[in-house]
Amino acid sequence: MFTEILKAFAVGGALCAVGQLLIDRTNYTPARILTGYVVTGVILSALGIYQPLIDFAGAGATVPLTGFGHLLAEGVRKAISEDGAAGIFTGGFTAAAGGITAALAFGLSAAAIFPQRDKD
Repeated sequence: MFTEILKAFAVGGALCAVGQLLIDRTNYTPARILTGYVVTGVILSALGIYQPLIDFAGAGATVPLTGFGHLLAEGVRKAISEDGAAGIFTGGFTAAAGGITAALAFGLSAAAIFPQRDKD
């Protein structure tokens, strides 16, 4: 179990370190970097590279945004095989519905609990 945790920490930490380097060393905005991570996950999934990384690192590869891109790509791939071309439009949303719903629910809860104020 310790080795699984260590592998997850190493891979997840490396992905986060790359993101931090991009923030520190480039003029990219955080939104652009996060979008790039999702697209990178989709591309690595399409190339068949990301699944072996998930098999190796577990949550260290599925929790970062690259894992979200992989989830979208796998959802589209599955929906295309089941529903044909319509799966291009529905597969990603179906696969990520639980995560998207949780993000919206927690965001709404946080907005209701914590007071809103203007940035200074």
